[in-house]
This record gives sequence, C-alpha cells and structure tokens, in this order.
Amino acid sequence: MDPEPDPNPHPPKSWSIHTRQEIIARYEILERVGSGAYSDVYRGRRLSDGLTVALKEVHDYQSAFREIEALQILRGSPNVVHLHEYFWREDEDAVLVLEFLRSDLSAVIADAKRERDGGGGGLLRAGEIKRWMLQVLVGVDACHRNLIVHRDLKPGNLLVSEEGVLKIADFGQARILLDDGNDAPDYEPELFEERSSEHADILQQPETMEAHTAHPEGHNSQEQVAITREAYLREVDEFKAKNPRHEIDKETSIFDGNTSCLATCTTSDIEGDPFKGSYAYEAEEAGEDVQGLLTSCVGTRWFRAPELLYGSTDYGLEVDLWSLGCIFAELLTLEPLFPGISDIDQLSRIFNGLGNLSEEVWPGCTKLPDYKTISFCKIENPVGLESCLPNRSGDEVSLIQRLLCYNPAARATAIELLQDKYFTEEPLPVPISELRVPQSKNSHDEDFPGGWDDYNDMDSDSDFEDFGPLKFTTTSAGFSIQFP
Repeated sequence: MDPEPDPNPHPPKSWSIHTRQEIIARYEILERVGSGAYSDVYRGRRLSDGLTVALKEVHDYQSAFREIEALQILRGSPNVVHLHEYFWREDEDAVLVLEFLRSDLSAVIADAKRERDGGGGGLLRAGEIKRWMLQVLVGVDACHRNLIVHRDLKPGNLLVSEEGVLKIADFGQARILLDDGNDAPDYEPELFEERSSEHADILQQPETMEAHTAHPEGHNSQEQVAITREAYLREVDEFKAKNPRHEIDKETSIFDGNTSCLATCTTSDIEGDPFKGSYAYEAEEAGEDVQGLLTSCVGTRWFRAPELLYGSTDYGLEVDLWSLGCIFAELLTLEPLFPGISDIDQLSRIFNGLGNLSEEVWPGCTKLPDYKTISFCKIENPVGLESCLPNRSGDEVSLIQRLLCYNPAARATAIELLQDKYFTEEPLPVPISELRVPQSKNSHDEDFPGGWDDYNDMDSDSDFEDFGPLKFTTTSAGFSIQFP
C-alpha cells in the first residue's frame, strides 16, 4: 500500500525572479539583459521612485555570499558597483539589486577598434586611456586596501555608466584575505543563521529576511574618498609602511580551496548544492588536504597570472595586478595581449613575449605546484614587451612592465601606479565627461576572435596535438610534458 501524500509538502524551490512576490512588489522587471550558467541579470525599475536598476539572480549560494560580502565592505567606493539591497531566503536564489550600468570597458575597446578598422580614426586618445586607467586603479586600490582580491578582473567586468564613470563589478570570485594571505576557514551553513545582529550589515539570515537594504556606512564612505589626492596618497603610504592587516571577521569570510576549476565570464565559479558544500565533499573524497588554501582555477585565462597557471594556492592580491597589466595593454593596442586558447598556450604566449620563468627572474618559482610537471624549451630571444606594444611611448611600456612581473612581490600596487608620473605629464587625463561611452555592452562580441563569449570556455586546455610534438619524461611525481 502506497503511503499517503504529505498534506503539507514543502513548496518547490523557485528559481525565477518573476515568481518572487517580495521583489515584484517593489520592482518592475523590464527585460533580461544577461544570462550565464550561474546567474541571470535583468533590467528593472524601482516602483517607489522609477530608478533603473540591475537585478542579478545568482543561482549559486557561495558566489552570492561572496559578492554580497565584498560589496558591503566596499560600499561608498566611487569605482565599485553599488549594491542597493538584496533578497535572499533559504529556499530561493539570492537576488542582488545593483546600480544599472549600460556598458563596459570591453565595449569601449571594441568601439575604438571598429572605428580604427573602418578607417575612421586611430587608437584611443592618450588622455582617454589615462582616465580609464585611473578609474580602474582607484577601484582596485579600494579592494586591496580592504584585503579583497577580485580574481577576475577583465574589461567585461569593468562596467561604465552613461556619464563615463567606471565601476568594478562581479565579485562572485572575490576573497577577503587574512594575515597569512589566505582565506578564512570555510563557514558552516548551519552557523549562517546563528550570526549575531552586529553582523547584519554584511550577512543577512536568509531564512528570516526577505529584503536587506545595504547600510550607508562602509569601509570606504563618500567622506573617505572625497579627500585631496595628496591626503589620499599619504594615507595609503602610511598604511603600506605599517602593513597591518585589517581585522576581518573570520566568520564572514569564505574558504576556497575546494573550488572547481572553472574560469568564468560574468557570474560565478562554483556549482553545487548551496547547503551541502559539494566541492568540499569532492575534495575529501579525493584525499586532498585543502584547508587554508586558495584555488588556482580562477579568473579568465587571458588575464590570469602565471602563478595561477602553474597551480599556486597561496597567492595574494598580486594576481589582480597582473590582470591590470593585461587590461591596460589592451587599452593601448585594442588587442588582447596574451590571447591563449588553452592554459598551456597561455603560458607559451607569455614566455614568448617576456621570456622563460626561472629562479633568476622569480626566486622560488620552481616550488610552484606544476612547475616541474610542465616545462617549455628555453626561449633564446623573447620578443619583449616593447614589441607587444608597438608604437607606444616608453612611459606607457614602463607602466605595463611594472605590472607584468613574474615575481608577484615586484608588481607595482594600485596606489603606487596612481603616483606614477605617467598620469601627471602631458597629455593629461581627460575629464570623465569627455570619455566616449558606447550605448550598450552587447555590441562588441563579434569584434574579437571567437567573441568575448568564448571566455566562458577558458577553463580547460585544448587537445595537446594543437601544440605539435611533445616530449614526455618520467619523473618521481609521474611525468613531465615539454612543449616546443
């Protein structure tokens, strides 16, 4: 005899923003403007005042947690996207209500490239490039001053308003680092609902709160950023000299060593049951001791630092600085600097441009997890960064060189670059009002090899036959693969 059905079954999980009564009571959902494997983004209108907003429905628990945490800490930073509020309950996806920005830096680059190829003009003006760079640097400095490593900086994640204001977005892969440079230990889902009220401005109990409005107070309020440039630089110089780590609530930071190797384009880097923590289970089943480690499989390949490509799990803020070097180089040339079609090809392109990675250029690099597994023939005559940036000034090349250092400790920080003479010499950065801003962020996909959508596929290597003859050598660790 079959058991009688439960008279009060739990309602099925709702993954559609259109069925969320608490949201549609406050927002009119106008259209979907972006979609990925782990989130959907809609343009909406706030009913109370008609404000246009972006509603980001995140289908991944941990990614939503990370993004909310980072944006709460960075609230008030002029070059970080603003989080108005969020909706989150245990049985539903998180929905983040963000300021709506129509375009992004990749569209700026694509429009300039289209104009150049059509014979209508040259590259971006030097003054425009400087203003874009300055805005990125201020945003990254805000992140790094709060020990937040973004881990997926690229033109498509640098949104642009109609007025030309650039803001860093998509913090789904972000981490808050602790004193040792690593994440805090993973949180336990059952403790999530037990957090004291003093943490309510960062993390909200999903079981009890339908909507949460972000508090105006934050680590970077408008008052903090509205200071003179000299005072700003002096403040950070003192911070760097003392080098204290901010006291970060360990309960509100997420451990990351069990993240799947997914390079993402717009949304998230983890898939799984949000309350089970499935990737932790996978790591345990594989016998891996990953406590306290970060994952190397983050970011989009073209902008991924060499230490990540070699499997490092104890990196820091410096991975963002390498990404900045690649972004700035693309602003100068309108072409991606190292457009690898696989992780191996990515390393090959980097080495062909900058030379081999060795103890001479980065003491300790041979200790990287995959350094002895994958090796390349010695490149006798790398083309050099100057050849990668043709017809650019010495100051421009020098700026990129300060970021694209193999040794992470040698990379210039965001605040150091803000003091670079490049930004104070003629031609000066143009006012934001003079920046040319595309009408949308959807017009550029066709203008890049394979389209920017191909970033979604940059998480694994292509077949080895793409690289010609390979040399396999048996080692104590298994084998080595040498590429020509």
